[in-house]
Amino acid sequence: MTETRPQSDDERRLAELGYKQELARSWSGFSNFAISFTIVSILTGGLASYGIGLANGGPITMAWGWPLVSVMVLFVGLAMAELASAYPTSGGLYWWASELGGPVWGWFTGWFNLVGQIAVTAAIDYGAAIFTTVVLNVLDIHIGTDRNAIFEVFAGILVLHAVLNIIGPHLSAVINNVSAWWHVVGVAIFVLVLGIGAHHHQSVQFVFTKTVDNSAIGFGGIAVSFLLGLLHAQYTFTGYDASAHMSEETRDAARMAAKGIINTIVVSAIAGYLLIMAVTFAIPNLDDALDPNKNSGYPVIYILQNSLNSFWSGLLLVIAAVAQLFCGYASVTAASRMLFAFARDGAVPGSRLWSKLSARRVPVNAVLFISVFAFILLIPSMLVPAADAPTAYAAATSVATIGLYIAYGIPILLRQLYGSRFRTGPWQLGRWYRPIGIISLIWVVFISLLFILPTDDHGYPWVDGFTWNAVNYAPIALVVVVGGITVWWLVSARRWFTGPKRFVGAEPVETGSP
Repeated sequence: MTETRPQSDDERRLAELGYKQELARSWSGFSNFAISFTIVSILTGGLASYGIGLANGGPITMAWGWPLVSVMVLFVGLAMAELASAYPTSGGLYWWASELGGPVWGWFTGWFNLVGQIAVTAAIDYGAAIFTTVVLNVLDIHIGTDRNAIFEVFAGILVLHAVLNIIGPHLSAVINNVSAWWHVVGVAIFVLVLGIGAHHHQSVQFVFTKTVDNSAIGFGGIAVSFLLGLLHAQYTFTGYDASAHMSEETRDAARMAAKGIINTIVVSAIAGYLLIMAVTFAIPNLDDALDPNKNSGYPVIYILQNSLNSFWSGLLLVIAAVAQLFCGYASVTAASRMLFAFARDGAVPGSRLWSKLSARRVPVNAVLFISVFAFILLIPSMLVPAADAPTAYAAATSVATIGLYIAYGIPILLRQLYGSRFRTGPWQLGRWYRPIGIISLIWVVFISLLFILPTDDHGYPWVDGFTWNAVNYAPIALVVVVGGITVWWLVSARRWFTGPKRFVGAEPVETGSP
């Protein structure tokens, strides 16, 4: 027999949005925060992409760039949090854009978000592979640290993350909760060890005024180089939309998803700055830290191994590597939920396959989709000379950052156009939505234009020593993506993609009873 049970507030709101409760709603507000905090992962982006900032602007990029980006990202996060509260669904950004602007807006937002999710997963796990190979060799497990070894470990990490995600949502919550504390305690250990135990500390003047001009554009000098270096912090502050994508698995999602976004940005901004400052003060020699022949393309590893004895440098590398493994795992989780929701509404080829849930209510096929395409995206790192592999990594971070922030910006723009007609959720900005949204949009446009530029001076045609291997392929990838989804929309999708589908009304849910 069947019996009707009262809907929870979460189920009622989800039904109003057109969906029945399929995913397991077992996550707490802390778990929702933990997954976004884990994906932002200051021990991942803050360390793995540290060389991008150090080579472009130098120490001043760390001292002044991180707080600048933190403040601007907070504006973006505030605007997104209001939307997450109003529409607590796993579709997140794409759903918001569809609701506020119609199918065409949802189509482009969804594909930018999906491409960005895949790119950020690839970049995170590749960075994790770099640190993991170093750690294994420090532990006398000699697999090498060349790019072949890194790529093999990268593939292994993707497989590990896929398998762990397939096991079930309860494990995901536990892993992300542990990860949040690992990051907090790990940053504290980094700061204490580098602050007390480093062989040498740079002066305050060095950290806050020393510059490295590597722009090579021909104008702007250090100012342009500093701006290019902002990719370091901006890439780190990606992925906090995970709190929205996990809405259908979070209790009191209309409040907790919004708080998850904001708390992630605030905690990451403060803890991340302490971490970055500790590393920058511990730089033994700036020229050596920037020399590819001495740093293997990753200055943080050089700094740790030359500022501390083998025990402490090894410990910090282990902390960083484990944090990055947590980060990549969470990224696969969030990306698979976004793909599940997008496919549920028929927007992806093979939608039935990608929106299918396992007996444990996990979108297994979506997990595999994200993992496979993350692997494919970084194959170019094996096709360029070894010395240019870091450039391929930087390009992947650019693709991830631009793709995600365009997806963040579109629904914020539509919220501005919707004005007073917008139905807010329990977490709202009130009259401040207008200036916050405008500042957010200006920042998104600015960084999207900025990060299509090469971060390596040999990537500019007018520079001596120009090489195509150093060219930033992010704009090429974005042109291909935008062109492809535009043609697809005009030729086909506009005839059948109608935006979010309504699978249920707001009626009570029937459940089986023994």
